[in-house]
Amino acid sequence: MDVLDLSRWQFGITTVYHFLFVPLTIGLSIIVAGLQTAWYRTGKPKYLRLTKFWGKLFLINFAMGVVTGIVQEFQFGMNWSEYSRFVGDIFGAPLAMEGLIAFFLESTFLGLWIFGWDKLPKKVHLATIWLAAIGTNISAYFILAANSWMQHPVGYRINEATGRAELTDIGAVLTNSTALVTFPHVIFGAFITAGAFIIGVSAWFLWRRREVDLFRTSAKLAMIVTLVASVGVMLSGHWQGQIMTEQQPMKMAAAEALWEDETSAGFSIFAVGDVQNGRNHINLQIPYGLSFLATNTFDGKVEGINDIQARYEQVYGPGDYRPSIGLSYWTFRLMIGFGAISGLLALAALWFTRKNRLPGSPWFYRLAIAGVLLPLLANTMGWIFTEMGRQPWTVFGLMSTASAVSPGVDVTEVAITLIGFTLVYAALAIVEVRLLLKSIRQGPETEGGETATGTEPGTAPALSY
Repeated sequence: MDVLDLSRWQFGITTVYHFLFVPLTIGLSIIVAGLQTAWYRTGKPKYLRLTKFWGKLFLINFAMGVVTGIVQEFQFGMNWSEYSRFVGDIFGAPLAMEGLIAFFLESTFLGLWIFGWDKLPKKVHLATIWLAAIGTNISAYFILAANSWMQHPVGYRINEATGRAELTDIGAVLTNSTALVTFPHVIFGAFITAGAFIIGVSAWFLWRRREVDLFRTSAKLAMIVTLVASVGVMLSGHWQGQIMTEQQPMKMAAAEALWEDETSAGFSIFAVGDVQNGRNHINLQIPYGLSFLATNTFDGKVEGINDIQARYEQVYGPGDYRPSIGLSYWTFRLMIGFGAISGLLALAALWFTRKNRLPGSPWFYRLAIAGVLLPLLANTMGWIFTEMGRQPWTVFGLMSTASAVSPGVDVTEVAITLIGFTLVYAALAIVEVRLLLKSIRQGPETEGGETATGTEPGTAPALSY
């Protein structure tokens, strides 16, 4: 491997790792704020206990997300200095706004929430968690606006003297159509992630018949949130597909292994292709599905890989402008599949727990616990598709990935940091899981403020670490 390959691997590993924590943090922040609101309005102790229990898990995850996010940004100067030089005037603006506005809002009020339980009036204390949650979501928007500029550059000009992209319209960057469709998709995905996490943890308690009334409440809430968010992901994803077809037709064509322009195109379920010769040997399809996804009509035209490649060569010069077709194709399907299964599991869980029932069979609880991983996998596949499907561009149409890498680093330096980051992140993963499992095993505080650490008899094995 050369410096470019190792730099891409490093950025890919740190980005995917970081994004394991982000959606859970976003989703839990709103749910915790909602639970505290329920306690404020009703005065019921169970909502206070749930707020503190899920709030503790939210804080553990938040801390890990902050640490990994900082490391990710360091890489722009380490391995991608040419990229930073080219887009720093533009890319730095939303990142600075995220740090100065959103992150300080988020961290300041989160600190007040942590230490203000017995010191602030109830209404003021409630406001702190809502402001922290709002800051978390605003932070996500600024980051997505920066990433969306890489997918669809707007509000800039190229300075011929310096060879740099310069910001001309910050409003255009922040209202980029790509950001406007990506943000709701990511937020709905975050609610699925948080919902599945709460369902899984609640299922463990219900399996052991610990705090049944308490965790029946949280499980039911999380099932509804997950189901509604699944519908939101589907609708926002449909909208996002149309924008992607318009702005990055090669990415959509690669996602479907569509080689030639086609009207009334079908949505591919399973394909076996010949990338070298630009055709498919096998392609099972849902008739008209791709045209509907891409154009919102059943007879719409969708451009194919071969035709787009020929057009890009005329526009950008000789070169291969195709991303990894197999990777784009399968990550797109796995993203949809894992997300859809999460929604279906939430729907099934609502049915099996209707009228306050508790299923007796252990398979229900095992599926609910395993279901925690599904949204994490869907999020991971989605981001791999988003970033890999843009290749060979770092900034679509303006800067290739090969020209963005730092010229002053060598293979050894990148390899050392790649190994170092990977080992540190593995250690952090162990710490994160141990802290979460320990907090879950301790359970929620009693009404008197003590942590219930007793293990009531049940049929499920205890969580261990």
